[in-house]
Amino acid sequence: MERKLTAILSADVQGYSRLMGEAEEATLRTLTSHRQVIDSQIAHHRGRIVGTAGDSVLAEFASVVAAVQCAVVIQQTLKAENAQLPAARRMEFRIGINLGEVLVEGNQIYGDGVNIAARLEALAEAGGICLSGSVHEQVKHKLALHYEDLGEQVVKNIAEPVRVWRTVMDDAATALAEQVVLRQAPHDRGPAAVPLSPTNRRWGPAHRPWVVGGVGVLLLVTGTIIASWYHSRPPLSPQSAVLVSQEAQPALPLPD
Repeated sequence: MERKLTAILSADVQGYSRLMGEAEEATLRTLTSHRQVIDSQIAHHRGRIVGTAGDSVLAEFASVVAAVQCAVVIQQTLKAENAQLPAARRMEFRIGINLGEVLVEGNQIYGDGVNIAARLEALAEAGGICLSGSVHEQVKHKLALHYEDLGEQVVKNIAEPVRVWRTVMDDAATALAEQVVLRQAPHDRGPAAVPLSPTNRRWGPAHRPWVVGGVGVLLLVTGTIIASWYHSRPPLSPQSAVLVSQEAQPALPLPD
């Protein structure tokens, strides 16, 4: 059986059972939309989804930096998407990332490396990201992010305590996400880019009346200017009128 060192990203929804219990169809629509964001960002960062079950996603990355960068973009994008939903219907993911050795069987990966990523995800807050000490060691000088040391944590079914770091989702995380999204092709961004600032907001159906109204005003102003110019022209003198009239008449054929 093959073994390899890889970066593992584990994500699931905070309070998924409650959301499903309150409104199944609405929850599934939101989950589908959010998964489009997650899946597109994993693909863009050259990750590979190795497992999904209900609201959870398990992915692996050859690059630790790419895994953390991907997680930040996902959380910032979903934050913007959730802002458009009622507070009770917002769907927030927790993400844990670990760097560890795994066993590979077919398309699946197994081992403590995967289990630790899942435990880190459970320690993360809604909309947050937790990293293992091995991940933090690799990215702390490579990404312009801030981290909070949560110390060593005893987690279920793992023999030794795990050093945990929390990625602070502040302005630095927002700036990083915006930079990454601006470098992406439109089809790699998921259903929407990250509308984090006034210069990066989407145009949608709510803006159409303003567009139509603006076009109407522009046409009205243009018509008024043309009409004013036409009526302000000086009248033709009698001689000019005769010349214009003669020029407008067809020439008579000469007699044979």
